[in-house]
Amino acid sequence: MPGWYYDKKELRNTPSATAGLDFKTEMRYRKEGARFIIDTGMKMDLGYNTTATGVVYFHRFYMFHSFQQFPRYVTACCCLFLAGKVEETPKKCKDIIKIARTLLPDHKFTTFGCDPKEEVMTLERILLQTIKFDLQVEHPYQFLLKYAKCLKGDKAKLQKMVQMAWTFVNDSLCTTLCLQWEPEIIAVALMYLAGKLSKFEVMDWVGRSAKHLRWWDMFVEDVTMDLLEDICHQVLDLYSQPAAAKSPPESPPLSGEKAPISPKNAANGNERTQISPEQPPVPALPRLPPPADVPQFPYQTFTHAPPPLASYAPVSFPAPPVNTPPPAPPHIAGPPPNVFPPYVNHPPPFPAVGPPPPYFGNGLPPSQSQHPHRQYFQPS
Repeated sequence: MPGWYYDKKELRNTPSATAGLDFKTEMRYRKEGARFIIDTGMKMDLGYNTTATGVVYFHRFYMFHSFQQFPRYVTACCCLFLAGKVEETPKKCKDIIKIARTLLPDHKFTTFGCDPKEEVMTLERILLQTIKFDLQVEHPYQFLLKYAKCLKGDKAKLQKMVQMAWTFVNDSLCTTLCLQWEPEIIAVALMYLAGKLSKFEVMDWVGRSAKHLRWWDMFVEDVTMDLLEDICHQVLDLYSQPAAAKSPPESPPLSGEKAPISPKNAANGNERTQISPEQPPVPALPRLPPPADVPQFPYQTFTHAPPPLASYAPVSFPAPPVNTPPPAPPHIAGPPPNVFPPYVNHPPPFPAVGPPPPYFGNGLPPSQSQHPHRQYFQPS
């Protein structure tokens, strides 16, 4: 299976960067493409798994191709189209393009060309080859709910924390976290962030042992606080960026155009937004609402034990056959031996004296006929 996780150095040496696109603009294009997939999926009533799968395809695609070669909105439609088939929520290509036409202005929709459907269908083959047909994608949603069921504490605060963490997972699709870390680690980090902001402190959890210093040690090992803080800051950076007055152009910005300013890494000497419960972030992006099937706390514990083994009826098997002779073969009805079918009108094929009867077959020599003695069974 291909490896889909990259370090930050590799994320800065993408094909788009090689082609001359600066890093900030590429991240902005990634965020716009992901947001476009989310908005389109919401308008088409697609599930969060389908939308998230399309976004992951989108991020993986541009680790091998550049934004200059493949327009991001065409790629986004193609990723959502493929994700719908993979997650068993298929939508017609023309319906996705129809929604895209309502969401995009005219100058951006021109990237679809004269035949938008043909553009998307052609790009689907390139997308499948790019992601190496690795179609199954796991997301942090399932791990978020799995881990939350094991936490103990105030149920109201726990529910609030889960809803906030779910929102952070939605917004994390606009970053490259899915290219950096496994979904289990992202789920833990965003639950940690949500716990800080909602003032929910985990004091105890189901399955706790002496070797578990923190609650997430039971699910993922060797996760440091620096790693969690880095993931949290990448999500918080989404809310600290000022909203653009208008959408950026399809092509990279000119040399005199300034890109939106966003906080940089601490390694560059700039301070980062501190995770503080007193100052929760104000999201500037539209959010996906949590799905209706998110379980509500308190969770019901399964207490019904399986029935005892004595309640199951024993399974009886037929006794093996004793040494009995095999049954006689059935009688095959048909003419007795040495009796020709009624359609044969000539003497027996092997006369005692003289040559065999003349050949009245299908024009083939006897060696190529369907049966070696077919020549003797042809009517004269």
